[in-house]
Amino acid sequence: MIVETERLILRRFAEDDAEFALALLSEPPFLRYIGDKGVRTVDDARAYIRDQPLASYARHGFGLYVVELKEESAPIGMCGLLKRDALADPDLGFAFLSRFWSRGYALEAARATLEHARTGLGMSRVVAITTPDNEASIRLLTRLGFAFETLVRISEGAPELNLFAVAL
Repeated sequence: MIVETERLILRRFAEDDAEFALALLSEPPFLRYIGDKGVRTVDDARAYIRDQPLASYARHGFGLYVVELKEESAPIGMCGLLKRDALADPDLGFAFLSRFWSRGYALEAARATLEHARTGLGMSRVVAITTPDNEASIRLLTRLGFAFETLVRISEGAPELNLFAVAL
């Protein structure tokens, strides 16, 4: 376990989370706002977990974490920090199964992640990127104290994204 809140546990991904990852990465809002990660099968999801969160833990000491409901031990989303080559600072990332939206879970998980970044990892600044039309994520980032800074592209030919930042 990385972080515990009143209602949630944030823990590292494991390959056993492949079915959950497949469900989350296949949801239409994930595909629209975050992008298609090419995950179509449980085996694809295992590869994604190995190549993304597990590789990030090994390389940077942090990554995306599974967000679970504490009482049910049921995964409902992911939240954590990414280190992208195109960005100078760690990037807050989050995604939740749509049936768990509008219950405050993303806010609770993101606040806990930012506190962990500050106290556990010694970070002083975190950024976040969104598509310009992702109004729900923009509202969440604003509630967390993030402010819009600029438009960025995280790879050549990629669409422009909003870059937000917060000092911790």
